[in-house]
Amino acid sequence: MDEKEEERISREEGVEDLILQAYASIQEGDTASAQRYLKEALKADFEHPEVLYALKCLTWWLEKLRRLDDFNDPCEKGEYILSLFKFYYVFLERIKEAGVSQKPELPKESVDSCQYALKRFVFSRALDCYRPLLGEGTNQQDPGLLLQAGRCCKGAGEWEEALGYLEQAGRFRRDDSAILSELADVNALLGNDRAAKVLFREAFFLDSQGIDLMAMESELIIRLCDKIREFGYSGQELAEWVPVWGYIWGIFSIKRELKPVELGRLKQSILSLENEHRSQSAEKKGSGSQAAGSLSERNLLIKPRLLNRYFWLIDNCEYNRDTSGLKDETMLKIKFIDPVVYEAYRT
Repeated sequence: MDEKEEERISREEGVEDLILQAYASIQEGDTASAQRYLKEALKADFEHPEVLYALKCLTWWLEKLRRLDDFNDPCEKGEYILSLFKFYYVFLERIKEAGVSQKPELPKESVDSCQYALKRFVFSRALDCYRPLLGEGTNQQDPGLLLQAGRCCKGAGEWEEALGYLEQAGRFRRDDSAILSELADVNALLGNDRAAKVLFREAFFLDSQGIDLMAMESELIIRLCDKIREFGYSGQELAEWVPVWGYIWGIFSIKRELKPVELGRLKQSILSLENEHRSQSAEKKGSGSQAAGSLSERNLLIKPRLLNRYFWLIDNCEYNRDTSGLKDETMLKIKFIDPVVYEAYRT
């Protein structure tokens, strides 16, 4: 090995070490030191993709967090910080799109390491706003505040504390899909997979659109979503297909008996969705090619939502050993509206 090669390897090792020190500083909330480490790394390699990426992301957050001084109320500060994430995700997509043609591409492991550090930093800042509000008193009975505190604890890596806040929030709002999904995510992070699967399925049954998929951190749900994205689904449509394919692939397979009131609501919901699906399908057939596209878009959420409810009805039939033929009838409906899902479920 010649001197130039040794110098290059030494420089690369030095840059990697500086990046690790920067990430550690970010997690500790010492962003000034993190910036210093990254700038030193940039001097050693001014084109290093991970250093450039980390600097862009850190700078974005520091610029946005300067506005915290505009708020006096701790709760408003916390809400402001958490509200920034939806804009941050857009920012990350733009970086990703801009870097598609760059070589070498930034490895997923590097992206994950950077985002892990930043999430711990940002959620810790938000948690500092909420924690003083959660002493004894009426705030301990505010499900909205408890949910936010639970989200912050999860994001900051305080999973046990997050579980406590979220369970408390769930006592006040038992049918809140946002709370149930966060509870499921934390249980999965803690290794309680059975509880996580049950809670996720309940949450998606109640309201798929009330779940923030971008905020989920457990491998259980992230891998499921990534696999479904391969079918071309995204956004609101993705959220509706998660319980369908999660059920087919055996992830959301734990069954329970529906209460009479729940069964009544389920059947009513199915009837309503069937009518809507039938109406839109008929309208689409009778429309021109231009109108057909927009009609199809409106129908994107209805079909997976209906399929999810069909699977709940099938489960209830199996649980109660129903002999009325309702299960077979429901299977035929699934085959009619989506043969691909039907075959996947049958196999």
